[in-house]
Amino acid sequence: MAAAKKLKILFVTSEVVPFIKTGGLADVSSALPQKLQELGHQVRIVVPKYGAIDERKYKIHEVVRLKDLTTNIGEKEVVFSLRSSFLVGQKARVQIYFLDNEDYFGKRHSLYSDPLTGKDFPDNDERFILLAKSVFELIKKLGWVPDIIHCNDWQCGLIPAYLKTIYSDDPTFSQVKTLFTIHNLEFQGVFPKTSFSKTGLPNELNKEAGVIHKSKLNFMKSGLLFADTINTVSETYSKEICSKELGAGLDKVLCKRKKDIFGIINGIDSATWNPEKDKKIAKRYSAKNLEDKIHNKKSLAEKFGYEYNAETPVIGMISRLYDGKGFDLIKKAFRELMKMDVHFILLGTGDKKYHKFFEEAQTKYSKKFSCYLGFDDELAHLIEAGADMFLMPSKYEPCGLNQMYSLVYGTIPIVRETGGLADTVENFDEKSGNGTGFVFKKYDSTEMLKEIKRAVKIYKTEPDTWQKIMKAGMKSNFTWMNSAKNYVELYKTVIK
Repeated sequence: MAAAKKLKILFVTSEVVPFIKTGGLADVSSALPQKLQELGHQVRIVVPKYGAIDERKYKIHEVVRLKDLTTNIGEKEVVFSLRSSFLVGQKARVQIYFLDNEDYFGKRHSLYSDPLTGKDFPDNDERFILLAKSVFELIKKLGWVPDIIHCNDWQCGLIPAYLKTIYSDDPTFSQVKTLFTIHNLEFQGVFPKTSFSKTGLPNELNKEAGVIHKSKLNFMKSGLLFADTINTVSETYSKEICSKELGAGLDKVLCKRKKDIFGIINGIDSATWNPEKDKKIAKRYSAKNLEDKIHNKKSLAEKFGYEYNAETPVIGMISRLYDGKGFDLIKKAFRELMKMDVHFILLGTGDKKYHKFFEEAQTKYSKKFSCYLGFDDELAHLIEAGADMFLMPSKYEPCGLNQMYSLVYGTIPIVRETGGLADTVENFDEKSGNGTGFVFKKYDSTEMLKEIKRAVKIYKTEPDTWQKIMKAGMKSNFTWMNSAKNYVELYKTVIK
């Protein structure tokens, strides 16, 4: 039997852990390439070299063939280099190329916006045009031709368009395919129509039928139109984005490509998120010694200074504080929630209106509600281990990670049936006794409260059932290896 074909994958992204991170994209861009490499495929990564990246620490060095390359952005000639290093994991070393240009990246320590004003950098169009163009220069200069270019989010949205237009007659790229992954459809890379002339794309794309959307240049739309295949980070979300409600204005474009859209759930890092090995929690535990989980619940009470009570369930929540995460529902239901025998703990940061609301709530309900408005990684681990339930009432959720962490930690999730939450949490059915969490459908505070009350009732009156739900969740397998194998299958489909 012939050996399975090993693929060459060029993974292009705007952030990668441990070098630079603003969100979940950085975690995916680190974990997935490592697992693909472990599976025997050849992976290389391209990412910008922002000023915050420590060159000496990561041994980033010059590559003679990739030094002082030039390209045009509009009328401007831009000089850049691609420098090299490795992403070193537990079992794999992945070659990584850093796009180096002092003006666009080196002088800036933050990725997309000015930390002083909070506003996006005005030249983000040019910065990510350069990222797209650098990919083709890299391939030509190295002579390393990938089977597939894996493009992530709007920052990589022009790559498929360049491949299908400017490079369509170049024999080097004749067999190269593209996969475009949507991590968050809300952020689309929208720029004035005048930015189109900077791209160098053929003029026939400078219209609504092309890469213009609502009279503006839209990088996300470019990726959706020209990629060979599109995927999102959960199966349910891949279907939801074709609706007007969750299509973020691009639903018509997405509907036309429905047959080319797939969903693959993200994995979680089981070296970091594992109650048996977690060094950040008060006491480690597993499904075999669940009684040790209680030490973490006690530790949470000490940390926040409220009275510990084994009978009172703790509901945890770790989230960005904005409407899309369901905080409008929580605000509406809050008084009712505070009448229940529960302790609610919140960790997160976001919209000022929610900061104000929760600061006031903490004063008013100090015995029932605790919050930390900011971010603290150690506390995040302790909440996952010490809470009895975890609340995620999101309006939309491309993938979601906290519900997966919760399942693995035996902290039962209460979620809305959307996106990755629908794909990972199975609603507990009292008749069959099966399920891993509590799920409500309608985006409504009454529906959410009903499910919280159902969970609390079972917690208080049926301890054996509660343990059974905990153990069912702890058996979940959300490893990156699973996701990586699904990506390999998708790559092969694209190449065929």
